[in-house]
Amino acid sequence: MNLQARIKGFVALGQQLSDPNNTLLNEAKSEAYRQNAWFLPEFIDQAILQIREQFLNQTALEAWTAAYPSISNEATAIKVGIVMAGNIPLVGFHDLLSTLIAGHTAIVKRSSKDQVLMDFIIARLIEINPAFGAQIIVQEQLKNCDAYIATGGNTAGNYFEYYFGKFPHIIRKNKTSIAVLDGSETLSELAALADDCMLYYGMGCRNVTQIWVPEGYDFIPFLTALKKYNYLLDQHKYKHNYDYQLALLMMGKKLYMDSGGVLMSENPSPFAAISQIHYQQYPLGVLPAFNMDEIQCVVGKTQLPFGSLQKPLLAQYADGVDSLAFLTSL
Repeated sequence: MNLQARIKGFVALGQQLSDPNNTLLNEAKSEAYRQNAWFLPEFIDQAILQIREQFLNQTALEAWTAAYPSISNEATAIKVGIVMAGNIPLVGFHDLLSTLIAGHTAIVKRSSKDQVLMDFIIARLIEINPAFGAQIIVQEQLKNCDAYIATGGNTAGNYFEYYFGKFPHIIRKNKTSIAVLDGSETLSELAALADDCMLYYGMGCRNVTQIWVPEGYDFIPFLTALKKYNYLLDQHKYKHNYDYQLALLMMGKKLYMDSGGVLMSENPSPFAAISQIHYQQYPLGVLPAFNMDEIQCVVGKTQLPFGSLQKPLLAQYADGVDSLAFLTSL
């Protein structure tokens, strides 16, 4: 396949994902939820909508690839091992897309938490253009690759560095996102921030898990905005985490706030447990300093727009590392 054929294949995939009567897609979504209860149907739909609108749009794909004149027009002989995460549905799709768009062969290790949806995507690509079948290989152990892209926690990241460090690589470890508020946010902005925090249970690196607020901040409007996610308590896995975190706060006699389903507590760590959001206060007009080694995104009036974090564009790369530039440089 040449580059235009690869783009055409992904556009066709987007069209299939747009069909509400696609029986195979609906079966895959149902099976994915059965195998992983964290993958709520509405979260799967949100992930697919994001991929369809931002990643599989022909205009966007052509503009994205045009910025990389070194992309090979024809398929290459380069094999790229991809270790995918499984914290949110299809989180590894962008790496697969980038590798195939670059013309390379993707040697894919799927997450055990997200096999059904990824298998569906791969099968549809091969059905659309059988030439993809030679460029996508699913393996449990990645060997004999020319380069690697691996995503996982800090422990897994150290493991990846040990085994893949001598090859060209991108290795991603734990990161999270934060918000900086100044107290002038509108109710619609706070509602959008609630989405940034709680979509996918807050389990993605682009989810806000800590907010910075000016001293004397009125939390009531934001707690009210969070109430739309109180329904997550109906999910036993989330409810277990909520009950456990609430018990820890109470036993530790720590001040906390509760929307009725989401807990907030003052904590300097940007990383928060499921069901919790941390906050820190700062003197208004004196912006706090952050350890950007831990931060994926910052949302706020002068930062990324509220509600945009789970809608990344093709060129908004994880960890700020341009994976397509890496792939085209191999």
